[in-house]
Amino acid sequence: MEHTFYLRTNAHSEMTDITSEIANLIREKQIKNGIIIVSSLHTTAGITVNENADPDVKTDFLRRLEEVYPWVHPKDLHMEGNTAAHLKTSTVGHAQTLVVSNSKLVLGTWQGIYFCEFDGPRNRKFHVKVIEG
Repeated sequence: MEHTFYLRTNAHSEMTDITSEIANLIREKQIKNGIIIVSSLHTTAGITVNENADPDVKTDFLRRLEEVYPWVHPKDLHMEGNTAAHLKTSTVGHAQTLVVSNSKLVLGTWQGIYFCEFDGPRNRKFHVKVIEG
């Protein structure tokens, strides 16, 4: 089973919690057990699993990535000017693999799944592949 989700990001850099969308898909499609792969379909947006209890984690996460990969670098040659976004996506990763057990995502107490925008705002999509078993 596969499904593509669409979302609109609102800022240049942001982390959108997509955990509930994925949990709803598992429930609607009655997935019992297996693995899911959540993949960003963009070179300037990634997927990560991180804390979803304290919103300051997202702020700190994005700030620290910006410190490592500043948006403007005088030696960047890429004509679109978004080399930093490509580097952030490669660092975070474009996909995550997660376990489904007894019709529920297996996540730790404080974990959530995030779509990470690094070159917005934009219309974006991410894809979920379910492998039952």
